[in-house]
Amino acid sequence: MILCANPSAQFKSYQGEIEKAVLTVMRGSRYVLGEEVKLLEQEFARYIGVNACVGVANGTDAIELALRALEIGAGDEVITVSHTAVATVAAIEATGATPVLVDVEPQFYTLNPLQLGEVFTPKTKAIIAVHLYGQAVDLDAITAFCHKHEIFLIEDASQAHGAKYKRQHLGSIGDIGCFSCYPTKNLGAIGDAGLITTNNTELATKIRMLREYGWNERISEYPGRNSRLDELQAAVLRIKLKYLDADNFKRCQLAEYYTNQLSELPIQLPTIRKKSESVFHLFVIQVGNRQALLEYLKEEGIQAGVHYSVPVHLQPAYQDRILTANDMSITENLTKRIISLPMYPELSMNDAKKIVDVLKKFLD
Repeated sequence: MILCANPSAQFKSYQGEIEKAVLTVMRGSRYVLGEEVKLLEQEFARYIGVNACVGVANGTDAIELALRALEIGAGDEVITVSHTAVATVAAIEATGATPVLVDVEPQFYTLNPLQLGEVFTPKTKAIIAVHLYGQAVDLDAITAFCHKHEIFLIEDASQAHGAKYKRQHLGSIGDIGCFSCYPTKNLGAIGDAGLITTNNTELATKIRMLREYGWNERISEYPGRNSRLDELQAAVLRIKLKYLDADNFKRCQLAEYYTNQLSELPIQLPTIRKKSESVFHLFVIQVGNRQALLEYLKEEGIQAGVHYSVPVHLQPAYQDRILTANDMSITENLTKRIISLPMYPELSMNDAKKIVDVLKKFLD
């Protein structure tokens, strides 16, 4: 079976280094928020091009703590998209704030800045811009809107480790950047992990306190929580960070192969935003007969995915309870058509060729 994502294959790529690093941690005396976390924070901040990075337990916590650090909570509104992992919206709700969801641009699948004016109110305190599938939102338009209305911009770069917009790494442009390091991500741990980036050192200090009960010298200055990053995950991420650019390049090569080979088929291929460098966390196509294709791929030993099949605003937990823009038609239509093809650095060209051949056989 050709898997849609295969984090175990990446472990095997760097198995020797990872096992050595993990064993060093296990033989040590500090397992949470120790030297490995400190070094990872320094190295990732340097990589992204920011002043500070804070390691936390997962990507959902990263967004929640970012919002809390900006003092966003009950009575406030935060704008984001419905076409995203539900974690983005769950993190907003965890602070007590109200999610306000807008539609996406049809060609890029990211937040449509033309709807921001429609949903903005005096209660709006921030926009969470989700860099979906590995490429940037329209940061020029969204940043201008945030500056005009004096609200915060949080980048959800959980699917975009290493991606760039106008030669700047995503996660370095807004007030705060948030990253999930779930095992299938471009920079994935062997378990849960998250990273927060910012150029505001005061915010970074506050986030460090919030991730551990709001402590300052073990006295709670803020009502914080427990979202500590452990040393094992940090050690793994430090190894993988060294190879992130090379692994992203392999993803881009696969994406180029898919694009060249599938361009004549009756499907919609990914479109890359100008002045944006995608890292192809996912390679998402649109087809008219999705279920039949998914079943055919499975029969041929190919596992494809759907990211995401149901918009957040139509899921039972959120339906008729959160705010949305008047027109959510792009999101609602594309979620019926999208398929994520297998995409990871260890995917062989032989397997990629098989995927292309099967698609051609079904769609020609």
